[in-house]
Amino acid sequence: MELSDREKRLLDEMEAALLTEDPRLVSALSAGPASPNRQRIMIGGGLVLLGLATLFGGLVSKVTPIGILGFLIALSGVISAISSFTPGVGKKAQKKSRSRSSISDRMEKRWDNRGQEQ
Repeated sequence: MELSDREKRLLDEMEAALLTEDPRLVSALSAGPASPNRQRIMIGGGLVLLGLATLFGGLVSKVTPIGILGFLIALSGVISAISSFTPGVGKKAQKKSRSRSSISDRMEKRWDNRGQEQ
């Protein structure tokens, strides 16, 4: 089912309004997927290997705190490596409630007025 000319025009207007209201959101949505950070993956892999070696060292020496330390090191390596694949992890999302409410208010008004324009 195709959109009518009026609906296409409304979508173009909504896109233009979004671009003027929140250009960072538009650039974030239109950007391609970020490539994983190779250095961070290598550091994570090294931490995993170091953690496993420490874990097994703690098992062989029968010293539980060393084994726990090795596990924590390996876990931090896995988290570090995985976080390089997912951009934005650990960063706080910045909210602009004012611009979002104004966009939603405008969209709601357009929705309410859609029957009157025909």
